[in-house]
Amino acid sequence: MLLAMMGLTVADVLGRYLLGAPITGATELTEMMLAAVIFLGLPAVSLDRDHVTVDIVTEHLPDRLQPWRELLAALVSAAMLSVVSWRIWVYAGQIAGYGGATNSLRLPIAPLGYLAATCCAIGAAFTLYAALRGLRRK
Repeated sequence: MLLAMMGLTVADVLGRYLLGAPITGATELTEMMLAAVIFLGLPAVSLDRDHVTVDIVTEHLPDRLQPWRELLAALVSAAMLSVVSWRIWVYAGQIAGYGGATNSLRLPIAPLGYLAATCCAIGAAFTLYAALRGLRRK
């Protein structure tokens, strides 16, 4: 999808500056693909526990507390992802209710919202799974 975004952007820029004819809806498509890339990557990042972390204080905690700290952080993260998933799902339903679509291409927006909400929910489940898996190993 990133390759498609790059190709679309290059073609749009070349068409705009060399031919005077940009690709209609290129910005909309790029925005939608970018949102999809971000949310489709969330479950993988959650499963691999690759989220950005700052451990200035927590690295000084005793080793016996680290698994429990990680579990607590995972529970909070999963709860937050669940709330985000729920609210995006509700918002996507509102958008679907009034038939929200992009300006140029008239592409429906709600399916992207449902995709984002589903990916957040899967990310929440993977976050819990990875934390419990890590707790069992210690």
